[in-house]
Amino acid sequence: MALACQKNSYLTQLSSKVVSCESKQCQLVLNGKKSKINGFELILEDTILFPEGGGQPDDRGTIEDIPVLRVTRRGDKAVHFVEKPVDEGKEVSLTVDWQRRFDHMQQHTGQHLISALAESRFGYATTSWNLGDGNKSFIELNTPTMTDEEITELEKLCNDKIREGLTVTPKLFYDKDDPEWKKASCRGLPDDHVGPIRVLNIEGVDSNLCCGTHVSSLAHLQAIKLLGVDKGKKSKVNLLFVVGQRLLDYFGKCYAVEKGLTNVLSGPLEKQVDLADKAVKNQKASQKLALTLLRDMAVMEAKMFKLNPEKQPLFSHHRKEGDGEYMNIIATEIGDAAPCFLTTGDEKGSGMFLLCGSQDLLDKAGKLVMDILEAKGACSGGRYRGKANKLANKPKAEQVLLDFIAES
Repeated sequence: MALACQKNSYLTQLSSKVVSCESKQCQLVLNGKKSKINGFELILEDTILFPEGGGQPDDRGTIEDIPVLRVTRRGDKAVHFVEKPVDEGKEVSLTVDWQRRFDHMQQHTGQHLISALAESRFGYATTSWNLGDGNKSFIELNTPTMTDEEITELEKLCNDKIREGLTVTPKLFYDKDDPEWKKASCRGLPDDHVGPIRVLNIEGVDSNLCCGTHVSSLAHLQAIKLLGVDKGKKSKVNLLFVVGQRLLDYFGKCYAVEKGLTNVLSGPLEKQVDLADKAVKNQKASQKLALTLLRDMAVMEAKMFKLNPEKQPLFSHHRKEGDGEYMNIIATEIGDAAPCFLTTGDEKGSGMFLLCGSQDLLDKAGKLVMDILEAKGACSGGRYRGKANKLANKPKAEQVLLDFIAES
């Protein structure tokens, strides 16, 4: 594979001829959901839109102002998926989404640099990597642990090389038997590989087979930040990193969070962990106290009803901040004194309900109450319970229950 985007990753526009256009269906992730989209697969004589491969996602861009939704590889060809057809043989103009492309170039070259230095300095080989989706990237290293001291040293080595501005050069080998390309680091060629073999060289640091797009100088990475390690697959760690513009964006987000927490916690950055921990503990203590009081109130509500000499034939009660346990406590305390119709949540919206009483009442009036409240639930243990979507209709449900009790 030797596409224009691989020969010169800085190209943003190109003219090429349409070789084929076929009606196809493609599965895409749109708004976090997988969807099947009807469209067309375009193959061009050449392209500046990189097809997914080597751990790098595909590019985005346009062909004749038509958005390209997916770019995949088929042999030595790039297949562009679009929603509108383009005539075969037509000369078309291509434009790449440069912001996405340059981000991928920075992260991918950064990965090569980190991987090469991690192996040469510590003997930690890279087994896979993930570029991420505009956030953090990670490299899977063949080591069960990595110390903070090693991470700090590796980060310094990477940024030293960036300051040297070492050149990054792709080289094509057209002969598979050429012994020179076999000197490069390689986990093997893909089974369907055709065309020239591409080797990426970082001056004096690394020589590695790679099909992706890269910067031409380590200076274009700007800086690398190693964020730490997460536990990876068996006996491996994932080394998290950000490069270039992502690092600037990440730092900006971190500062915005720090500024917000400074106002919320009323303390500087170095004290925010302790302040946040204290705030969480206080909140948990307050929640525990509130729950205790809520349970006590449930018992009190039931006792007040039972002690009332003029109590109603139906105990109907609503508490916005109540929960299932609150309703169960009341129903248990009321016992056989009267049927219970209890609700919690937004009085004009949705919430929980509980209905208990004689089996006859549950069998004959329970379903009516469910329909009036537009509820979903079930009856078990002598209690009807579930979620109500229209608590505003509770007065109508109460009347149905009162009418049934009066007729019984």
